[in-house]
Parts: sequence; structure tokens; C-alpha cells
Amino acid sequence: MQAALPFAVPGLALPAAAGSVAPTSSAALDDPAEWAAFGQPIDGDAKDGRWASQVVVEGMHCAACAFTVEAALAQVPGVLRAEVNATTRRARIVWSAADVQPSRWFAASAAAGYPLVPAGDLEARAQRARVARLALWRWLVAGFCMMQVMMYAYPAYIAQPGDMSADAAQLLRWASWVLTLPVVFFCCGPFFRSAWRDLRRRRVGMDLPVAIGMAITFAVSTAATFDPAGPLGHEVYFDSLTMFVFFLLTGRWLETRLRDRTAGALEALMNRLPDSVERLAPDGSFVRVAVRRLQAGDTVRVLPGEAFPADGVVVRGDTSADEALLTGESRPVPRPCGARVLAGSHNLAAAVQVRIDAVGSATRFAQIVALMESASLGKPRLAQLADRVARPFLVAVLAAAALAGALWWQAGPGHALMVAVAVLIVTCPCALSLATPAAMLASAGSLARGGVVVHDLQALEALASIDTVVFDKTGTLTRDTPRLDRVYSRRGVMPGDAVELAAALGAQSLHPAARALVHAWQMQHRVPPGWTASQVTEQAGQGLDGVLQRRQPLAGAAPRRLRLGTAGFCHVAPLACEATQVHLADEAGWVASFVLAEDLREDAAAAVGALQAQGIGVQLLSGDRDAAAREIAQQAGIRDARGGCTPEDKLAAMQALQAAGCKVAMVGDGLNDGPVLAQAHASFAFGKAVPLAQARADFIVLGDALSAIPGAIAQARRTLRIVRQNLAWAAGYNALCVPLALAGWLPAWLAGLGMAGSSLVVVLNAARLARPMATAAMPATGKGA
Repeated sequence: MQAALPFAVPGLALPAAAGSVAPTSSAALDDPAEWAAFGQPIDGDAKDGRWASQVVVEGMHCAACAFTVEAALAQVPGVLRAEVNATTRRARIVWSAADVQPSRWFAASAAAGYPLVPAGDLEARAQRARVARLALWRWLVAGFCMMQVMMYAYPAYIAQPGDMSADAAQLLRWASWVLTLPVVFFCCGPFFRSAWRDLRRRRVGMDLPVAIGMAITFAVSTAATFDPAGPLGHEVYFDSLTMFVFFLLTGRWLETRLRDRTAGALEALMNRLPDSVERLAPDGSFVRVAVRRLQAGDTVRVLPGEAFPADGVVVRGDTSADEALLTGESRPVPRPCGARVLAGSHNLAAAVQVRIDAVGSATRFAQIVALMESASLGKPRLAQLADRVARPFLVAVLAAAALAGALWWQAGPGHALMVAVAVLIVTCPCALSLATPAAMLASAGSLARGGVVVHDLQALEALASIDTVVFDKTGTLTRDTPRLDRVYSRRGVMPGDAVELAAALGAQSLHPAARALVHAWQMQHRVPPGWTASQVTEQAGQGLDGVLQRRQPLAGAAPRRLRLGTAGFCHVAPLACEATQVHLADEAGWVASFVLAEDLREDAAAAVGALQAQGIGVQLLSGDRDAAAREIAQQAGIRDARGGCTPEDKLAAMQALQAAGCKVAMVGDGLNDGPVLAQAHASFAFGKAVPLAQARADFIVLGDALSAIPGAIAQARRTLRIVRQNLAWAAGYNALCVPLALAGWLPAWLAGLGMAGSSLVVVLNAARLARPMATAAMPATGKGA
């Protein structure tokens, strides 16, 4: 059993061995101040509410292991939910701080044989490197011993009767036995430990049949070496044993490397935050502190090559930043003084000072990580089906091996046992369990590197069948923020004063039209509006209502109740022009109208064309006026457009499409599109237009490129093809090899090669999905793109 890993937080360490918890480490682990390092509160008070914690599970490699960890955690009072993914070796534990402390469920998992390590822990990465080196040593030892044993076994294969004396043959057997000992006691250690752990807990894991097969082969061969005239016969199988151990270790090592690479987008993203940063002290000097000690309002100095530790604004210096994993933008982005920078992006050009605005879970980086962690722990429907089949299948494997041994017993106990061994080894359902999650995670990693975060892995399956895409207009087909073009105001109201009022009220909303008014005021004045808003309510897709009060009250300046939004919402007549309009009204009636100009995204027409080339119908539903919606649709190449839609109208249109048999994907900004995003078969939200933590979409587009939509659909179709290929391979492999093993035509070494090769084929096939999404982002023609 592996030792538990120290937790890379000052003064905090996990148990030194599974099942043993040192008082000091438990006290540190149960310190509420440390919980945010590996989780976030869901609701309630931070000390007594519910938390969702992300951990890495050590020693796990199959679906049966995941079942065991989930069962061990579920038995701990206060643990509300445990989700474990065997492919990523990660777990999400939802627990109540009022009922249980983290040390309890850490210890419960360790006692089951699977120590937990906080996700992103530096020591965890170092431990994984040590485990990888040990696995490499096991592989090297197995390979060396296999070659030596094969050299000693070769004379027995080619010798004719009388060519070799009995003493010489026995000496070669003894040499083979000695060389097999390190293979059995060192190289096979992980298989035996896992099997013993399963037996002690009366469960069946994927290593149990393999370990039984290894033990039987070694026992039969040892008995034949010590007592050639004994009941198990005189045949030895040391060459077969060392060979299939070598094949199994080769397959497992390559499989681990490939799985880590294909699921590496989350790890790469999480490791972008620095451990410490230089913070400005009261005396004007810079002192290096842990990133988790930062607070909003702090000023930090970030050197070239370092990652920005939190969201903030550059207050001194000019630089450029690498935001590829956060926005999908592969080119360096200029970040001059006054520009906003994101946690996790890298400073490329020069040292800058940054005033921190948001830290921890409030940063965009943390929200992206939370979405990716949620996706990595999800189990698609096909994967859940495979997991449910895996355990009964293992029981059937043990029964089939016992039956094979019984049927072949008359041919000799030794031969019968080796037939049973071949059945045990060749029928491991590893490939079946890996078929879906390996492909889904590889695809999700590729999409993440292309600027699309997968919120729900199950949605990849739904996205592959999409035949209709519905776009929102404002902030989706058009740029995030419109620009203020013209202002009309009533007599006695200066246009600048009207913009100030609208900006004060619009600052309470994330709608693109409201942000356009706020941006227009800020670009002109560089100071906040002189009014503060209270009692603000927002009607989705219609507008805002609130009370404005002067920041510095003037004589006779009473609070004003204002409305900002559509003409109908403000009870005013629209302007006689075709442009997008926002209106401002008070209790006396119309105050001002603002004409906004919307610019189509540069790649909108190309993205629509790519979708149509894939055989997908494209429509536009907008809350804006019908004429404005149709104008934008015409520019983008969309023939079916409809404006003047309330959120209820959009939902009804979506339901009508679905009732007609269409598989619909919705692309919106995630604000007033919440109901229709939830109703769609698959949905996209542009991340800059919506708080990521509140997104209801299945996919979050982090950058500005609409080309991500056809690229994601093409990737989903490829993913489903790969999953079907993997499942077909796993089923076909077992259908072919099981009868061969039962018939006694499959030697143990070939069974080991088949088992390792089947898992490797599945993972290699899935790894094809891990290439950057840009290679498939804009397919030229055909549904098969």
C-alpha cells in the first residue's frame, strides 16, 4: 500500500501511511483556513456550510477502484456525494462542514487503500513522478529478466531427444526460476497488492484475475521445477510468465502516459498559478507571500515569465500576456497600464505592478478550473453503462476460468490450470471501461486548448447529433459590447447627463446594451457616474428599473426612479430608425433614446458557412427589433431570422423545433438566454458575456471566435466515432479471444499481450482526439468533417 502524500500547504501534512492519521496533520487538515486550497463553499457559512472539494486519488487505475473509493466515502457521515473518475484519477467530494471534518473522509479513503491528495498539490505531482520512475524500473527489470529466461528456455524448444542431459535441463529450469523471482516479487507487486486489497474487502477488481493468473502460473512452474514427477506435471512456464508480465507493464505504462497526456488540459490549466508573488508592503518594499494570502486591493509585482496570481488591473508598466488557455487566443495580448489581466495568464514582456480586484474562487481562472473539474468528473451515459457491465463481467471471467480448468483437468492439472490462466488474463474488461472516458476526456482537453470549456461530458454525445444551430444576436453574432452612436434627449436634458443617468443604472446589469452605455461614459469621463442606483430590478430581455440618488446630494436633488430598456418596457415610442435602440424614462415619461451600433464578429459569416457545410441548419432568434435582427442575419448569411422575441418566445420556438424532430444547439450570451440554453439538446455561451459560475450552457466559449462552434461540433462527431470504434474493438476482441482461450489455443504470454494490447489500442485511438481543435475548427465540406 502506498504511503499517503504530504499536503503542500505550510504546516499541513497527510497521514504517513494509509489508515494512520497523525494528530498534527489532522488538525491542520481540519483548519477551515486551509479548505479553500482544495475546494470551495457551495452554500451556507464557510465553517458550517457545504463544501465541494477536489482531490486526486492515488493508487487507482480502473472502474472497480472508483467504485471502491465512492463506497468508502459514502459511508462517512457528513459526506453528501462522492464522484470519482477512474480515467482522470480525480474525485469531487461534497461534504457538510457542520457534520464532518476533511480528515475523516481522507482517512476513510486511505483505509480503503486509496490515499487522497488535494488537487493541484505540488507534492502530489512530485509523488506521481516518483511512481512513474518506479513503474519504469519495474518495466526494465521485467524486460531484462524476460530476455534472460527466454535465453534459458530456448534450448528446450529446439533440442532433439538426447541433445541435452536431464541435469542440464534441470539447471536451466533452476536458472529460470531464480530470474523469475524478482519479476514476481517486485514487478508484479502492484497487481498482487491490488488483488489482496480487493479480497480483504470481498470485492472483485480488474487486477484480481490477473494476479490469480500470475500466482497460478508461478505455482505450477515452481512445482514442476522442484518436483517434475509431481501431480502438476513437468512443464514450466517461466518464459510465458515473464513475457506476459512484461507485456502488461508495457501496456500499463504506455496507457498511463497517454491518459495523462490526453487528460492533461485540466492539469496544465491548474498548474498555471504561481505558488508565491511579490506583494507591496506598507514601507514601499516588495515581500514575497503565498498567493492564497492575497486580498482584493493588494498591489503585486509580476515579473516577465511569471503568471498573474489573480484578476486585476495594471497600475504601473506595460506588457503583453499569454492568455491561450484562458481565452483560446494563441497570440500575445497587449496589456498596457490600465488594462485588465487575468489570473493564470503569463506576463511575457516586462515587470508590471497589478492592483488585485478578485482572488481565489472569484477569479475567472478559478471559474474555468471549476467547470473543467466538473466535466472531468462527469460520466457520460456510455461510460456509465460500461462501468455497470465491468463488475458482473469480472465475476463471469472468474467463473469462465474455473469452468475452463474443470473441462481441461483430464488433460492434466498443469495444462488445465494454464488454460484457466489464459482465460483470466485475456478477458480483462479494461478496454471496455476505457473506451468512452478516454475518448471523451481527450476531446474535452482538445476543446479546452481551443478555448471551449466542456461543462458536461454527456453533452458531447448530444452535440454530435445536432442538425440545427440557433444563434442569439447581441453579444453572440455581434461583438460583446455595442458602441453608442447617437443620443436623443427631451428638452432640458443634456445628452451627456442622459448618458450619465443611463450608465449609473446600466452598471447594475451585464446586458451588452447596458455595458455599451457604461463604456461610453467611462471612455469620455474616466470617473464613475455621479449617481448611485438602488432598488434595482431587471426583467430579462426587457430592461432595468431602479432609483438613482446623487453621490453628493445637491440642494433640491431628489431621488429619481428611472427605467432603462426597450420601448415597450419604458412605455415610450421607438425612434423612426432601423438601428438598435435603448430608451430611458422617468415618472414623467421619455427622457432619452440611445442609438447603438452593432458590429458583426469578423468570423461570423465564415462560421455560419462552416455549419451549413456540415449539413446543419442555422437560425437567428433575437430580442431586438425584427428589422435589426434580419439585417445582422443577412450579413452573417443566415436566411431564417426572427426578432422581437422575449425569452418566452425563444423557448417556444426552441420547443417547436424539437417537436418537429430537430436536434438543436443554442448559442447565446447566457444572460436572458438561460431558459432556452437549458432546453436545447446542446448549448454554448460566450464566456465574456456571462459569469462562468452561473452559466447554464454545456460549452463555454472563452474567446471571441465563432469558429469554435463548428469546430466543437466537428470534434463531437469525431469523438462519437472514436467511442463507437473503441466499443466495437473491445467487444470484438473479447468475442474472438475468449473462445480461443477456452479452447486452449491461447498461451499465457499471448493472452497477456492481447490484454495489454487491447487497452493500448483503445487509448491510442482516443489519443487521436487530443490534437488541437484548430485542425478541425473550420471544416470545408461534408458532414464527416
